Amino acid sequence: MSDVVVTDNPEKSRYEAFLDGELAGFAEYELHTSSIVFTHTEVDPAFEGHGVGSAIARASLDEVRAKGERDVVPVCPFYKSWIEKHPDYADLVHHHQGD
Repeated sequence: MSDVVVTDNPEKSRYEAFLDGELAGFAEYELHTSSIVFTHTEVDPAFEGHGVGSAIARASLDEVRAKGERDVVPVCPFYKSWIEKHPDYADLVHHHQGD
């Protein structure tokens, strides 16, 4: 089984996951001054069960952490639940004042 390769595609505002050279899934985002909003994640049904979604989430959040420029707003339900299952990424999530 090949590894999932995740790359940022800024022109399309999404992280893309490739498996054996084929686009297996993507996570769309919106960049704001101090945050990145993950709006939608999609995995091709042919690639479900191969960890594509998790690979996208982990790679994109690792990149956000490495850059250190933005926090994360997980509007996408997949990102929201993935972060809840991986609390070591919870520190990246944007918290509004007064929450």
